[in-house]
Amino acid sequence: MCYHLLTDYFYGQMIYMAANVPDHNTMEVFKREAPAVADAFEGLISSLVASKGLNEKIKQLIYISLKAAAGESTAVHFHVAMAKNAGAKKEEVVDAILMTLTVSGITGVATCLPDAVSQFE
Repeated sequence: MCYHLLTDYFYGQMIYMAANVPDHNTMEVFKREAPAVADAFEGLISSLVASKGLNEKIKQLIYISLKAAAGESTAVHFHVAMAKNAGAKKEEVVDAILMTLTVSGITGVATCLPDAVSQFE
C-alpha cells in the first residue's frame, strides 16, 4: 500500500490528509514517531504561510501549479477551493494549471483541470 502525507493550509491552519492510509491520521503518526522533525516541519510551513511577499491568492495559484505539475490531483482539488476563497477566478486557476504544460507536459492538465473547472460550475 502506498503511504504519503499531503500537507495543506486553509487560512493559516494546517489540514492534514492521508491518501491510501487506512484508519489513521498520517500526521499523528509523524508526530508520534518523529516529534522534533514534525515540529520543525510545521515551523517551516508556518513561516512560509506568514511570509508577506505574495498574497494568499497568488500563493494558492503557485501551489496549484506546482502540485498539478506533479499530477497530485487531491492537493490541487483542495487548493482550488482555497484559491477561490482567496478571490481567484476560474480563468486564473485554469491558467495556473495550463502553465504546467511547459514543465511536465499534459500530466497536470489531464489529472487536475477537469476537477478544477468543475469547482467553478
